Amino acid sequence: MAERSTAAVDVADNSGEQPLTAEADQSTADGVAKNREQDTDNDEAQESTGTEGPATTSPPELHSGHKLARRYRLEECVTRLDGFSSWRAVDEKLRRAVGVHVLPADHSRARSVLAAARSSALLGDPRFVQVLDAVEENDLVYVVHEWLPDATELTTLLASGPLEVYDAYQMVSQVSSAMAAAHREGLAHLRLNPNAVLRTSTGQWRIRGLAVNAALRGAGSDTPQRTDTESIGALLYAALTQRWPYENDAYGMSGLPKDIGLIPPDQVRAGVHRGLSELAMRALANDGATASRHESPCTTPEELVKAIGEMPRIRPPEPAFTAPPDYQRTTYQQGSYGRPAASPRVTQPTPVPPPPLQSRTGKALKWAVSALLIAALGLGSWQLADALMDQGGTADDTTNTQTTDGDEKNVPKPERGKPIAISELHDFDPFGQDGSEYPENLPKILDGDPASYWQTSYYESSDFGRLKPGVGVVVDLGKSQDVGKVNVTFIGSTSVELRAAPGDAQSRPTSFDSYDKVAEGSGTTVSLAPKDAVKTRYLLVWLTELPVQADDGRWRGRIADIKVTS
Repeated sequence: MAERSTAAVDVADNSGEQPLTAEADQSTADGVAKNREQDTDNDEAQESTGTEGPATTSPPELHSGHKLARRYRLEECVTRLDGFSSWRAVDEKLRRAVGVHVLPADHSRARSVLAAARSSALLGDPRFVQVLDAVEENDLVYVVHEWLPDATELTTLLASGPLEVYDAYQMVSQVSSAMAAAHREGLAHLRLNPNAVLRTSTGQWRIRGLAVNAALRGAGSDTPQRTDTESIGALLYAALTQRWPYENDAYGMSGLPKDIGLIPPDQVRAGVHRGLSELAMRALANDGATASRHESPCTTPEELVKAIGEMPRIRPPEPAFTAPPDYQRTTYQQGSYGRPAASPRVTQPTPVPPPPLQSRTGKALKWAVSALLIAALGLGSWQLADALMDQGGTADDTTNTQTTDGDEKNVPKPERGKPIAISELHDFDPFGQDGSEYPENLPKILDGDPASYWQTSYYESSDFGRLKPGVGVVVDLGKSQDVGKVNVTFIGSTSVELRAAPGDAQSRPTSFDSYDKVAEGSGTTVSLAPKDAVKTRYLLVWLTELPVQADDGRWRGRIADIKVTS
């Protein structure tokens, strides 16, 4: 197997020597509570032999409770390595957790760490863990960054097995696009490994240590874009196979068998998505590996983003539905509530009640009641016929005395409450990554079956995980018509808006701003009636707040039925 870039994969050969810092706490605090970075011994050896040579300055003598700038109180040291230390701290001014890297001002890498931190802070991309402050003070240099207690490292996620196909696809898509944006601003990572990639509780992927981690460890590269691209390929390879794509074991994963070279992920583990397997090989083709179908290698994150865009879109998995248990009648419904259970050995005879009203008095009473009923029915029929005849005469008199004042009174008014047929339905997700939300399930809204429905993707909160303002369904009425009411049936209480396109729109608008809000409501069965007259061809049923679904415990919107009336 050809030799590969060690800066990209954080693995180097130290000729069997253990690094001097191997006994230190091997972790960093780039923003994950209780998920510390655990580099391999080989990784530490590489870092201590960076391009600037080993640092000889001792780490500053700090302790828990020490304050920096009378503001940042150090709480827990999570790394003490190679002349610098990393801490979990508290910003007492803003009352929030932060991470802090600290090193002496005369450290050989102090200037480069400050420059890298300030450059990273200027990027301001929310897909990266943000640098909040970079200061030189009292013979110390320290970098303050975000702390994400709800995020989980990719290393931890892979400890239990490979990622699902959709999760691996989302990871490589978001990481590639983020790194492409960073390289456009002249910033590289150079230490992009499973410890530097985090998944938040909302499902977003974030990258920590942009430029700063490489500066702290003295890592460099003559081809930074190629290095970061190969690192992304290694991340995808590991996500698909739970194996590190090199011979060395790293990040809690086994490496590939020696002397067989780099084989595609779909040959390492059965069931790997073919398109993602090819994508990983194209990213790893930077240093001698060859894609199995001979596509051109991806040498920059921008090329990787383009390759992902050319792939067929991978949809999220459908939720697994469990059949409800068989209905069990309770003892109260069975009529035995509060009664002692009968002995199973003794069969109690059921007394037969006597036939009702079999005596002479009973028979006479039955005949009397029957006669009264017949008389009452006859009297009621006579009164009803008399009332109908009176109304008929009045109507005739009124008709004979009416006169027409003009043709305009003879024009029929539009009939209200008449059903309007729906011509087509279209999913509408203008703020999503792919602009689509399960279009194949739209016919279930119109099939008349209340148990079938169209549904949205799942989100981590009712407000779409704060990723977008909403999603919806566009209702095409076939032609411009007067709309009086739209009735929507949901699975779970849902907040919804009714929006209408301009009445003269000849084609379906694709912009959210093209639809004006005309009504809103919430519930499981919502009647949306515009206050003012609406004449349009295109209506937008726009979901703004989602319910938790009982079957999978996730926030989803589900529409079972839509009916439109004039």
